[in-house]
Amino acid sequence: MLQVRRFVSRTAHAACGAFAGRFRALGVLLAVFVAFNTLVRVGLAIANGDASLFLPWRILPALAIGAAFDVVVASGPLALVALGLVALRRHPRALAWGLGVLLAPLAWLVAFVGAAEFVFWNEFASRFNFIAVDYLIYSNEVIGNLRESYDMPRLLALASAVALALWALATWRLRAPLAAPLPARGRSAVALAAWLALPFAGYSLADADYKEFSGHAQLNELAGNGYFDFWHALRTNQIDYDRYYLTLPPHEARLALARELGRGEGAAEAGARPFERDVAAHGPRKELNVVLVSIESLSAEFMHAFGDTRALTPNLDRLGREGLLFTQMYATGTRTVRGLEALSLSVPPTPGHSIVKRPHNDRLFTLGGVFRQHGYDALFLYGGYGYFDNMNAFFSGNGYTVLDRTALAPGDIHFENIWGVADEDLYALALREFDRRHAAGTRFFAHVMTTSNHRPFTYPEGRIDIAPRSGREGGVKYSDWAIGRFIEQARSRPWFDDTLFVFVADHTHKGRGRQELPVENYHIPCIVYAPAHVRPRLVTTLASQIDVGPTLLGLLGIGYRSKFFGHDILHEGQSHPRALLANYQTVGYYGHGRVVELKPNARYRIVDAASGKVLPMDDLGRQLLDDAIGYYQVASQAYRTGELRLDGR
Repeated sequence: MLQVRRFVSRTAHAACGAFAGRFRALGVLLAVFVAFNTLVRVGLAIANGDASLFLPWRILPALAIGAAFDVVVASGPLALVALGLVALRRHPRALAWGLGVLLAPLAWLVAFVGAAEFVFWNEFASRFNFIAVDYLIYSNEVIGNLRESYDMPRLLALASAVALALWALATWRLRAPLAAPLPARGRSAVALAAWLALPFAGYSLADADYKEFSGHAQLNELAGNGYFDFWHALRTNQIDYDRYYLTLPPHEARLALARELGRGEGAAEAGARPFERDVAAHGPRKELNVVLVSIESLSAEFMHAFGDTRALTPNLDRLGREGLLFTQMYATGTRTVRGLEALSLSVPPTPGHSIVKRPHNDRLFTLGGVFRQHGYDALFLYGGYGYFDNMNAFFSGNGYTVLDRTALAPGDIHFENIWGVADEDLYALALREFDRRHAAGTRFFAHVMTTSNHRPFTYPEGRIDIAPRSGREGGVKYSDWAIGRFIEQARSRPWFDDTLFVFVADHTHKGRGRQELPVENYHIPCIVYAPAHVRPRLVTTLASQIDVGPTLLGLLGIGYRSKFFGHDILHEGQSHPRALLANYQTVGYYGHGRVVELKPNARYRIVDAASGKVLPMDDLGRQLLDDAIGYYQVASQAYRTGELRLDGR
């Protein structure tokens, strides 16, 4: 017992020594950093607009966990300052002057990161993640978007004012500690060793999963730390599903997927690929062109067909009444590349980056490839510069003819912002290319990706009754206006009656929700319009973006050897209604009113889709869990092993 008391006494003595004398300066810096980040968390909670976050049993644990992350992040710089305190023990004035100079850029960095967190939260309802890592790569677009979306001089001035206040507070509070002597040599050595050991101990023990302390997604995000989360995202952009997520024995995973795709047990035998199958044509072949338009950030909730009363989408609503309107279509993710991945590859949104941005993503089995096999020319048209998000490399590497902003002469551009040309100019480019192929007697399949419905929501004056820069409503209404104009111009072309148009969003405009995967934030419109060939009706089957390609091929009566994970909504999909969803590192399966969430470290939850309440495991839950694992485990392995490639290797 005496030895234990001595150990406790020495430990407490050493801890006190770490903040004794001149080392108190480190405590001042740590306190300022933690206090500022706590204010950032409170500010983000206010910006979230959910008063329930401030219930004491919610906000206090989030702030405490966040403070622990703050200590870990601050430990590295503080260790360097500790070295300076000892090295300049005999030069207190030089130490004070040097530390004051060093703190100026550090204070500005802290203030700038705080401002950046608010901007990022406003856009993605999240602390920094691998999207923020991407933004470092595409700095031109990101900086341009910030300049066009926000009053940057005012924002930078505010950050500078906050930085000055932080610097003044820190230097004022440091006067007394820096004037104090260091503790005795032995105690100084112990204190220095403790400060030098802290970053190693902190980063080895800290885990991003520690912030997942509740069932409320936004509350968990508040518990994070922007610096730590950015570092974590930098290390985990690509995630090995088999290593980090819940798995089944390979045979059981293949069997679960085979059931989902309506196949027999033979498709799950060792070495078999349940996703590789012969898809028979439904009905006679229709020799039609296909134009697939991915609309930037268009949530279903903006359409009158889904309850909106602001008359933002009169053209899409008309097309929906005159064509096939899929009322329960869900996006696979929250970014454009996820939508492009789902629509072109028909694969689940496996963890980490979209395949569009991964290595070895050429010569894959794609929707455009199927059309090429049947004599079509496959095109990808984008209103921005296609190097962004690796779009040009992905589509050209998979046999598409790629046309982006560079295909337009300056005189052909009526308006442009940092993301791309106005949608009307993109559609003009599309019409030109379609006319050329029709004149050459070539069928075409075109995937068109728009940009106008994106912050800063700018577009040509005089097109709609909402002024540019007025917000998202203007972006939605202009996008709809451009679609209406595109259809009317196409109607005068000789190829119009032999063309099937598809309008589908790449993702919705928001990701914020109490749940990890709030299904309402993945609900998107999908319309198939071909008045001479497709009769109007509503399709109420629950479906995913990965089902769009197989459904189009089914409508055209095209049979093919498939490697798609999606199915024809109008046929097989009616027997297996479900949607696949992903948000950064969480992937999920939505069906029967439940959402299965699969997370790193083999964690999972099954929640009620409407309330977010965690449900106890039952027979239906076990089946849905197996189905979810089957999709993601098999898809991840198939991409890693090259089974999704045309040559199957």
